[in-house]
Amino acid sequence: MEYLVAVGEAGTIALAAQRVNVSSPSISSAISQLETDLGVQLFVRHHAQGLSLTPGGRRVFNEAKQILFSANGLNDLANDIVEKARGPITIGALSTIAPLLSAPLRRSFEAEYPDASVVLKDGSQIDLLRMLGQAEIDVAITYDIEIPKDIHFDAVVSLPPYVMLATNHPKAKQPSLNLADLKDEPMILLDLPLSRDYFLSIFQDCGLRPNITERTSDMSMARSLVANGYGFGLVNMRTRSDLAPDGEKLVTLPLTGAIRPVILGLATKGSDYRSAIVAAFFRHAKEHLKTAGLLRSHDQP
Repeated sequence: MEYLVAVGEAGTIALAAQRVNVSSPSISSAISQLETDLGVQLFVRHHAQGLSLTPGGRRVFNEAKQILFSANGLNDLANDIVEKARGPITIGALSTIAPLLSAPLRRSFEAEYPDASVVLKDGSQIDLLRMLGQAEIDVAITYDIEIPKDIHFDAVVSLPPYVMLATNHPKAKQPSLNLADLKDEPMILLDLPLSRDYFLSIFQDCGLRPNITERTSDMSMARSLVANGYGFGLVNMRTRSDLAPDGEKLVTLPLTGAIRPVILGLATKGSDYRSAIVAAFFRHAKEHLKTAGLLRSHDQP
């Protein structure tokens, strides 16, 4: 059933094999055996285009997902009975904040809960929401941007926008900046799904239009471009280091004005039930994120 669900979600045996860490021939053989045992064709094989569920296969797929969910719940129930947080947990984090938060958060969580087995993943906001929906991750560390109704979001910390500048920029020595100071300056846009919409909306809400000269989906590239004088950038997090990846220095200044911050928090698939390991991670992550040294000068919601 696990292989059936993996193939049904992935659409190809090769991708399913990667997700469950089993060889492709083993999965293919298991699917064929399952079809023989059930007397039902579960998939239509498309040459060089993967597999798609038949109508009957879709019904079996949905039931198999529910059975696996219930079976996994037995482990959660056992953990809850002994009041001990243990077992596997998969955590996703936004690609822009994952390098800053994921590893130290994992380290501190595993130190407090040595029986936990943590796997980390990263991605864009859209990636994380998809992974939550497909149960590929248990928790996402993400922003409050376009959260679907079936996703539960717990706010942790408010992150107002900041301006990144090269140290030799004429405005780098000012204590703060506003959007009017930046409207004619070249902008390096962090071009990630949903995040870019937030940054652009900051200008639109003030009746301004940014002068975008560069776009990148990589935070490290954005920091390097800014540090080397190609324009300013907007971020929602001040880090401990003021160095770009190439060693050039950056200045990070508060952006003043009536600007909506983003809220960093924890997201899970909407449910009244939360396993012991997930509940423990929520408690630990909230405290860790609020006290993390890299989240300087931010308000707590």
